[in-house]
Amino acid sequence: MWIDSTSSRQSIALAIALALLASPVLAAAQPRLVMISLDGLHPDYIKRASQLGVRLPALAALVQEGAFASVRGVFPTVTYPSHTTMVTGVAPAKHGITFNTTFDPLDRNGGGWFWYTSDLKVPALWDIARRGGLKTANVHWPVTVGAAIDLNIPQHWNRGTPDDRKLLAALSTPGLLTSLEIELGRYADGIDESMAGDENRARFVIRLLERNRPDVLWAYFTALDHEQHETAPFSKSALGILEKIDAIVGRVVQAARRASGGRAAIVVVSDHGHALASRELSLGVLFRREGWIKFDSDTSARPIDWRVTLWNSSGTAGIMLRDTADTALARQVGAKLNQLAADTANGIAKIWTRAEAKALGGMPDAAFVIAMRPPYRVSGVTRGPLLRSVRPGGSHGYAPDVSAMDAIFIAAGPGIAAGRDLGKIDMRDIAPTVAALLGLTMPNVEGRNVLPR
Repeated sequence: MWIDSTSSRQSIALAIALALLASPVLAAAQPRLVMISLDGLHPDYIKRASQLGVRLPALAALVQEGAFASVRGVFPTVTYPSHTTMVTGVAPAKHGITFNTTFDPLDRNGGGWFWYTSDLKVPALWDIARRGGLKTANVHWPVTVGAAIDLNIPQHWNRGTPDDRKLLAALSTPGLLTSLEIELGRYADGIDESMAGDENRARFVIRLLERNRPDVLWAYFTALDHEQHETAPFSKSALGILEKIDAIVGRVVQAARRASGGRAAIVVVSDHGHALASRELSLGVLFRREGWIKFDSDTSARPIDWRVTLWNSSGTAGIMLRDTADTALARQVGAKLNQLAADTANGIAKIWTRAEAKALGGMPDAAFVIAMRPPYRVSGVTRGPLLRSVRPGGSHGYAPDVSAMDAIFIAAGPGIAAGRDLGKIDMRDIAPTVAALLGLTMPNVEGRNVLPR
């Protein structure tokens, strides 16, 4: 007989939770490392905290207890390529996550992001940890759908509808999300990047540490990035959000140390900083005018065919040719782009060729890459003026040599010297450093361990 009731579903989930708790492997495990990502955190938030009037006791304590570095980002300086580099130790062109969103020139994928670890071309930290016999956990880290993580709540959303919640439960470790929701209430929607969303996910992180005691846990918080997009880098509201995120960090650190008897290493990272953008170059307007993107009517915004299109990351953009062997078209496109760049009012800082972009570690399939200079950004909008003013707000994706794109690295815990200033490191250094803290080796990386024992 089929019984479909809330009470029966909760009973099943509670049984799963008790089974997880009763597992001798999980009960014996102790957290060795917690890796926390704070999206959009530039080093100046920490270095200039007193000057900015922002109180960050948890982050300041970790800096004093351990090591701190500014981080040169990857290309492009956006969330998914950056987070993937931080767990693989290689550049986007090598690990395969070259943008946030997948290439979708005819808008058939509904704005889908690179959710799936099946797109990775190299092993990630969780793969190395599993091979080393460590129990792993994740809350909301990017590109973790399908990852070989023992306790996994990946980042994913679709249309922001109630069905998204069903899908996330199905994509998570079986029974995990449901069992935690019985204890903690409803988990935040994947698309929720608010402070409330971060507070919600923090409760799930802490409960996982207390209840399941994984050896390694990854956690990702988004509200600072969201607020900077809405307002500006270092805005008053962004500072207020960061103080609340600092409190989250403090609670997670306390939980990790309680669960490990004080033996857990804490690593805090970010993916990029922000620059203020107020002008937008709409290259889609040019492409439409040249007939490189086709539409079924003059008023339509959805393309039906293309020869040249844009893969956009705001501060930089890949110019994509459908026929990569069409050298005549490539010359024509290059000439138009150089013509735009010649006028400094358009905000183009650099134009890279395919070979140059690949050498920089990103966008290996683009015929050209446009790099903007703040306060300009680029878009694929296909109607209206080529250049326009936009509401000022934080933006990223710019070339890694733009210092406003710098990220952070903090590591504190057993065996890490206190008060150590590492200067500036490469984002590819983070994964091999974390692996070394776990007593593991990460082969075939492009970075190095910056905390040799």
